[in-house]
Amino acid sequence: MNYVIVLASGKGERIGADIPKQFVKIDGKTVLEYTIEAFEKNKLTDKIILVVNKEWVEFCSSFKFLKLYKVVHGGARRQDSSKIGVDLIDEDDAKVLIHDGARPFIDDEIINNCYKALDVYNAIDVGIEATDTTVQVDKDGILTNILDRKTLIRCQTPQGFKSGLIKYAHGLAKENNLDVTDDVSLIVKQNLDKVFVVKGSEKNIKITYKEDLEAFK
Repeated sequence: MNYVIVLASGKGERIGADIPKQFVKIDGKTVLEYTIEAFEKNKLTDKIILVVNKEWVEFCSSFKFLKLYKVVHGGARRQDSSKIGVDLIDEDDAKVLIHDGARPFIDDEIINNCYKALDVYNAIDVGIEATDTTVQVDKDGILTNILDRKTLIRCQTPQGFKSGLIKYAHGLAKENNLDVTDDVSLIVKQNLDKVFVVKGSEKNIKITYKEDLEAFK
């Protein structure tokens, strides 16, 4: 079984709207609906789990997507919301993709490549090559090191896992009070498995600022 967990419980305040960015409407549909639609149309995706803020559960429960399996409210952190979604999956051998609700331009090729990579690996990330020079700075903003961009990747979502691994990783992180900002970090920081990087796309942006909405045009 192939699942996707769409995380959409954030406030998204940087976009400057009076509602979370994932619920801003473009041509009659919310950003979140465009995101879900990409997985709804994907032939390899079986079930979609949607994790949203508590006050938006009723609204999202009215979505008419055939693959929408469950709509649940998230936790205080992204990590908590991800665990809530992961814990809804009973199988330990399922493939699970975890995706940002405000990343609506995910395409079929990336989704398919993620599922295919999970035939070989237990954990995958999606990313694109860094094209700008990237540096390290100290707390005072002074440049301390110039990094080799040939070894650097700008990460996107989805991130993907065998369900047994990501469930175990979340459980272990809870025991160890590990606080992370994405799911791949649960694997890397706890040294649980290697992570393969699937090629992403420059178009697969996360809607963050008002200007990002221009990408719909």
